[in-house]
Amino acid sequence: MEQPEITQLLLAWRKGERSALDELIPLVQTELRRLARNYMRRQKVGHTLQTTALVNEAFVRLVDSNRVNWQDRNHFYAICAQLMRRILVDFARKKASLKRGGERVQVTLGDNVDVSDERDAEVVALDEALERLAKMNERQSRIVELRYFGGLTEEQIAETLDISSRTVRRDWNLARAWLYRELSRT
Repeated sequence: MEQPEITQLLLAWRKGERSALDELIPLVQTELRRLARNYMRRQKVGHTLQTTALVNEAFVRLVDSNRVNWQDRNHFYAICAQLMRRILVDFARKKASLKRGGERVQVTLGDNVDVSDERDAEVVALDEALERLAKMNERQSRIVELRYFGGLTEEQIAETLDISSRTVRRDWNLARAWLYRELSRT
């Protein structure tokens, strides 16, 4: 689907046109599933949160976020990638809290296979490292999020962040090296 049509629907949705959201959903669903698969590919096989559930949860959070000033299609997908990351981190943290006596989490998605404790810890550690990176360099943190989690190309990231592809490449390499060093310490 062409970017202008999606962008027009996003802008109409922001203005309160409910029908725009109904038209938008089928147009972006394939790309959102691809984003979710990128996230889930990094999870342990049998993760209790499945790709479809991740997309659905992101949609629920998107519908509730009428404060977003949508710029274009890439901005929309960047926000979706960020939401999916948040959902997985929240999921991992809730699971970890159960081991510390937290309340049981009721999973109503129909899947109940165990998730690796080690993988949950990795997701949380990466999230915490990205939060630290964001405090030092917000742009590098966003580039990691958009590329690693969102699966956006350098060109798409450059367009979304309004910077050059060369800057994206340089920041990606710096951020990757910093994250490797940070995550190696734990």
